[in-house]
Amino acid sequence: MHLSFQLKNSKADESGKAPIYARITINGLRTEFSLKRYLLPEKWVSGAGVAKGTNEESKTINAFLSTVRLKLGEHYRVLMEANKPITPETVKNAYLGILEKGKTIIDVFRYHNSQVKELLDKDFSFGTYERYCTALSHTQEFIQWKYKVSDLEIRQINYEFITEFEYYLKTVRKCSHNTAIKYITNFKKIIRICIGNGWLERDPFTNYKITSREVERECLSEAELDAVASREFPTQRLEQVRDIFLFCCFTGLAYSDVKKLSKDHIIMGIDGEKWIRINRTKTDTRSSIPLLPIPSGIIDKYATNPKCKAEDRLLPVLTNQKMNGYLKEIADLCGIAKNITSHLARHTFATTVTLTNGVPLESVSKMLGHKSVRTTQHYAKIVDRKVSDDMQLLKAKFSTKSSEIALKKVS
Repeated sequence: MHLSFQLKNSKADESGKAPIYARITINGLRTEFSLKRYLLPEKWVSGAGVAKGTNEESKTINAFLSTVRLKLGEHYRVLMEANKPITPETVKNAYLGILEKGKTIIDVFRYHNSQVKELLDKDFSFGTYERYCTALSHTQEFIQWKYKVSDLEIRQINYEFITEFEYYLKTVRKCSHNTAIKYITNFKKIIRICIGNGWLERDPFTNYKITSREVERECLSEAELDAVASREFPTQRLEQVRDIFLFCCFTGLAYSDVKKLSKDHIIMGIDGEKWIRINRTKTDTRSSIPLLPIPSGIIDKYATNPKCKAEDRLLPVLTNQKMNGYLKEIADLCGIAKNITSHLARHTFATTVTLTNGVPLESVSKMLGHKSVRTTQHYAKIVDRKVSDDMQLLKAKFSTKSSEIALKKVS
């Protein structure tokens, strides 16, 4: 670093005094700034960069310039020891007390989401992208609500921020516990990015436990499923939505997977029968499902549908929002009090259609495309009929033994 002091004669005031500037040069780059000190040109030694003479004014200015030189040298040393970028601007800003603007959490979040958008259908699904966008929106609203600003520097994110964010989601946004935890988990990924890049030294999630609460997964009973299947509807749109719903109930496919289903996903299985083989949109894991008569018949029903032909799809699937809206109508017409959604069909397949009828947990897990059987075990907990059937067999065994014991006593 080279430092010199210049007198700017061109900027002299009405009294003829000109301002003294400090000029910093590092690796060919240069910047200069006013020291807010003024001197008459005839009292300045330009070659030495000092005030001329030994009068009080000159002594004061020269003492001040020596202090400036020492301080700039100290800031240069501190920046070097901290392994931070050293430029004339960073040294000048350090001296003037101008803090370098750090990265902000919303900017990093936005950049992350833009990357997710670019990787749609490669590494991420549209649903994942939507959740990150909603998490970003909630984060922005929380910062405005709590701190009355539009953004925060990353280094301001701490443990208090996380706990207050959870409180905000549950109280102001009225999110359930699990929904709030999902948004916080999305936010945690942004924090991991910041830590990985060295923008944040301490993890604000230290000592914060992310725990979801187990919820009862609702599904249709056999009687309710029969009511939906046998009901005649007054409009074609309701019949079409009912058919798609039934297809999901008997295949276990999620809405996003049914929507993209094409002829290429129908294969001949090892048993010589038709199977659906598809990679799940959500996890990219393989689902292999033998086609039961009902979903097979639904595929045949829509084989000549214009929408299916135009889009090269097996079924004319509407948007998820419209599907769920029409399913509410179907539930009312069928006298079902449950909140029927396209995803409830997947739960129904796992419980009423498969586990209840004795299909092993491992087979159900494979058809659902779960990465772990532990995920499928959540469904097994609510199959009361299966538990009842198993216990009936056990009761029968004990009844037989009890009879044998009784006979022995009598004899």
